[in-house]
Amino acid sequence: MAAVGAALVSSCSAGLGSKRMVAAAGPGQMTGEGMVQLRNGFSMVRVARPVRPQIRMGNPAASSKGIFAPLVVIARNILGKKRFNQLRGKGIALHSQVITEFCKSIGADSKQRQGLIRLAKKNGEKLGFLA
Repeated sequence: MAAVGAALVSSCSAGLGSKRMVAAAGPGQMTGEGMVQLRNGFSMVRVARPVRPQIRMGNPAASSKGIFAPLVVIARNILGKKRFNQLRGKGIALHSQVITEFCKSIGADSKQRQGLIRLAKKNGEKLGFLA
């Protein structure tokens, strides 16, 4: 309350209810009669700063939880990261093309197609294909 440098404290003397300024000794500090009135009239509460979550690289949902995650990790170790990511990208592209052709054959619009591709990604994460 006194962080601005001065606080407006209502005076209780003689029941006049007049208001006056009380100078602060420093940021967050009050002196004299104003401090006594502040202590008697208000309770000060200290509020902690919110904790920011730690930023992690990668996809947190694609941890090694799915049934196929161990196979994916073994394949990545055997093929090497670069080659594995190339093959994974080709597989995802082919799967997206299959979804697109399916949507064309049933007459689905682009929003429905996009929803199906998102669903395929979520299912791949759950199964461990994106580990």
